[in-house]
Amino acid sequence: MNKLEQLVNEIRAGRVLSAANESKLRAALQAVMDVLGQLDREAEEESTRSTVKEREVRTFTLRSVEIRARGGKPAVILGHAALFNTPSVYMGFREVIAPGAFKESLGGDIRALWQHDTARVLGRTKAGTLQVWEDAQGLAFELNPPDTQDGRDAVTLIERGDVDQMSFGFNVPSGGDSWSKDGDGIPLRTLNTVGLMEISPVTWAAYPQTGVGVMRSAPDWVQRALGQGVDKVAQATIDTNTKKAKELTRARVAQMLQEHDLMFKRRAR
Repeated sequence: MNKLEQLVNEIRAGRVLSAANESKLRAALQAVMDVLGQLDREAEEESTRSTVKEREVRTFTLRSVEIRARGGKPAVILGHAALFNTPSVYMGFREVIAPGAFKESLGGDIRALWQHDTARVLGRTKAGTLQVWEDAQGLAFELNPPDTQDGRDAVTLIERGDVDQMSFGFNVPSGGDSWSKDGDGIPLRTLNTVGLMEISPVTWAAYPQTGVGVMRSAPDWVQRALGQGVDKVAQATIDTNTKKAKELTRARVAQMLQEHDLMFKRRAR
């Protein structure tokens, strides 16, 4: 019979603990429960991360963007933030967006940002200053920028052609993408369902190399094909985070056992 079983039997037998010992026992048990609860939460978070991928960003050159004057008020910016069935630049793979990919997320609270800066908001669907929808070409938008420096800059720079690219941030739910090969034999990722988060006029295109989220969702043959193209920094981050997670789990288990041992040492006094 181990110490834990012995303790349970003694409690069942009606052994009365002193107030001090009972307080210590409760504290030790609470510490163990806290550790176990934290481990459960981490497992739940890991499960969530496995179904919803990391945020990704894609950039398109602005096409048919219209700056519409409104009689002394800040102009309206209209155009497309993404285009359907248009192959991306080479990122170790190519990518296309299928019509309807944004449909499920269009009812969400989406922001328009300047240069992806969350502190520089140009519009928001919840506030009615941004509208996004799908048409035959892709993800269309109408933005009513504020009468602020960023808003005026956005209108002026787009109108002059100094800023001519539109970017959007998104994540891909589990099963939201599919893989094939294009005519050149290059892995082709098709985005069938994405969670749209924000759109941004940007100065520079940001075409990331093979991302962590992409690699996790890709089938084995794609991962083998992209193995040499994974960004080394991203891969190092995966390795480091995995190591840290394992070390943290071991430390917490050790803490749980230490608290467990402490509880019985106190009882023996």
